[in-house]
Amino acid sequence: MEFHVWEPVYERILADFGFDSAGDERARDRLAAMTEPFDLDALPEFSGATVAVAGAGPTLAEEVEAAAGADYVVAASGAATTLRDAGVGVTLAVTDLDGTPGRLATASHDGLPVAVHAHGDNVDALERWVPQFAGDRVLPTTQAAPAGPVRNFGGFTDGDRAAFLADALDAAALTFVGWSFDDPAVTDLKARKLRWAERLLYWLETRRGERFGVLDGRRAGLTLPAAETR
Repeated sequence: MEFHVWEPVYERILADFGFDSAGDERARDRLAAMTEPFDLDALPEFSGATVAVAGAGPTLAEEVEAAAGADYVVAASGAATTLRDAGVGVTLAVTDLDGTPGRLATASHDGLPVAVHAHGDNVDALERWVPQFAGDRVLPTTQAAPAGPVRNFGGFTDGDRAAFLADALDAAALTFVGWSFDDPAVTDLKARKLRWAERLLYWLETRRGERFGVLDGRRAGLTLPAAETR
């Protein structure tokens, strides 16, 4: 996704949460200083493939077989470790270093590519954890304008960023496992982020001309995230 397409949506997110783009840009620049460009050709060919996008919701353990049935798996941070523990191969993990960064860092040395995301309030985590990852396994990402080796594929939470990444890699079909938009156990802030994740997936399926099963029964209450995205 070109940044000019993502930018109006990003601005809406910033306004909704009261976030500051300058914080994201500082984090992006710090991540850029710690990483090298990632070779996307090192990933499998997603064209023509069905990709499972795994979230870390409470149903994930029940959906392991569905994940295993996809051609490839792109998984949010905690979902990546859950699936690997269950013997499911994860093609790419997506994390803002909240959750289990140590385990993902270890997995990167075993060959797991990890999209490490920089945003305004995780600079300390970047400083602590990025040096522990295998350098050639880190795909650095941002939600601000891309710079240096740091790329922006779209998306806001680990889960929907995983979907946008799979789309950018030309996946033919996306399936969703371990997703729960109405998890009562999450904080109010996380619930608001999940509402944005839902809207962003609605936008993505509209752009792809695909119907995501995870949104069945929910579309009537959804709107596209910005007029500019229509």
